[in-house]
Amino acid sequence: MTGDDASTTVGVVVPRSRLRSTLGRRVVRVRESLPAISQIVVAATAAYAFAHFVLGHQVPLLAATVTVSSLGLVRDARPWRVAETVMGMLVGILIAEVVLVTAGTGWWQIAVAMTVTMLVARFLSPQPAFALAAVVQSLIALVLVTGVPFLRLVDGAIGGLAALIVTALIPRTLRRTELRDADELFDALDVAMSTIVRALRKGDRARAERGLERARSLQTYVDAWSGSLESGREVARISPFLRHQRTELQRHERVRGAMDLTTRNLRVVARRAAYLCADGETRPVPADLLSELARGAALVRDCLDDISAEPAARAALVAITRRLDPAALLPDGGVGELNLVAAMRPLAVDLLTAAGMPSAEARALLPRI
Repeated sequence: MTGDDASTTVGVVVPRSRLRSTLGRRVVRVRESLPAISQIVVAATAAYAFAHFVLGHQVPLLAATVTVSSLGLVRDARPWRVAETVMGMLVGILIAEVVLVTAGTGWWQIAVAMTVTMLVARFLSPQPAFALAAVVQSLIALVLVTGVPFLRLVDGAIGGLAALIVTALIPRTLRRTELRDADELFDALDVAMSTIVRALRKGDRARAERGLERARSLQTYVDAWSGSLESGREVARISPFLRHQRTELQRHERVRGAMDLTTRNLRVVARRAAYLCADGETRPVPADLLSELARGAALVRDCLDDISAEPAARAALVAITRRLDPAALLPDGGVGELNLVAAMRPLAVDLLTAAGMPSAEARALLPRI
């Protein structure tokens, strides 16, 4: 193949690969939005149909718009968040109704209603989205004038009630969403720990600094898992279809709390490793210990899917924890190296707690120093 042929081939392959990647991301985005889309379509249609066919409202637009706005396409549709948004919109509609009854319609009435709505909304809630939802629905109510006072408020209440009902009947936060967030945390944790291990084996300060940066970035993954897990737990409290998941979600919350502490303690380990690697010396003993703890963390991940894996994870971590005596492992070690091993002790305790062992029992396994 000539040089020109090769460049032509590369020019064709790269765009196709990029196109496949882009299409793949878009398909995933659509697939992940299906529960939210189902919620919105069912709730908005039901609210509109009820207001129109049962109550006889000619154009119950707010019944649908309140539903759509309160649910939205974000995956975090916790009941209290939906209820808060609904309340904001009802406040806006109520103020618009009062302005219409007392002052009629017109450009200055719109200005008055918007001003009052945003002032009241900011007083009631610190969330900017609350005020925006209120003022948007207030504007719609002002423009969509009907002959019956407060009819739009009834439509809005119907839409809000439909949104809350569908939150329970068509759960949006599925278990796989929470587990995916957990996977991302454990994957990022493994990368961070592996980077620190390689840095200690080679005395590579630059790599140790990268490991520290990765350890610091773990909080983002912890927060994402916290959000999806909290959302799942709140929906499970009101959804008759998710009652069986309550115990499992509670166990996952225990694991998440322990892993939050694990990431915090890993940052301490990473800082000490970065300091030690400044001299370019290899440190195989701390590297081996941290590598074993990383394997223990992988076993903890397996426990999320299968609670029966917890005994094996605990056994592996117990074997590591009982050896974490800095003086015994490094009889000739320097202060910095001894402190690095000592920093792994709370890390091991946190992983044991994540694997189902009470924290007091886990701490009792540590050798006295």
